[in-house]
Amino acid sequence: MLQPKKTKFRRQQKGRMKGEAQRGNQLAFGSFGIKSLQYKWITGRQIEAARIAVTRYMQRQGQVWVRIFPDKPITKKPAEVRMGKGKGSPEGFVAPVTPGRLIFEIEGVPFDIAKEALRLAAQKLPVTTKFVVRRDYDYQNENA
Repeated sequence: MLQPKKTKFRRQQKGRMKGEAQRGNQLAFGSFGIKSLQYKWITGRQIEAARIAVTRYMQRQGQVWVRIFPDKPITKKPAEVRMGKGKGSPEGFVAPVTPGRLIFEIEGVPFDIAKEALRLAAQKLPVTTKFVVRRDYDYQNENA
């Protein structure tokens, strides 16, 4: 499961997610990717499930980049505990995702395989996504 090796503080405030993604919104590594269209927290387990779905469908050919990392600690109080007595203990880590943020990028596979692999990944994620292709991608040269 994805999580930071070490954090400066055990707990963090929830914060607010507003606006579009200012960074991480352009394809940087691969030719294909999936882009978030919603605000959501994505857990390390969800990222890992999506990554496994992609690599299984691509049959370990090509390359996959995960562009988000869960570094925000989420706390939870135990069930049936009275109010007060401080904040709960850390339960796991999430990656806050805003619209426009690229989640996965892949390279080294044909268009149809990439589209299906990323569709399978998108099913594992709690956000609606959009399939994106690099602007200078050559569709004619793909079959050669």
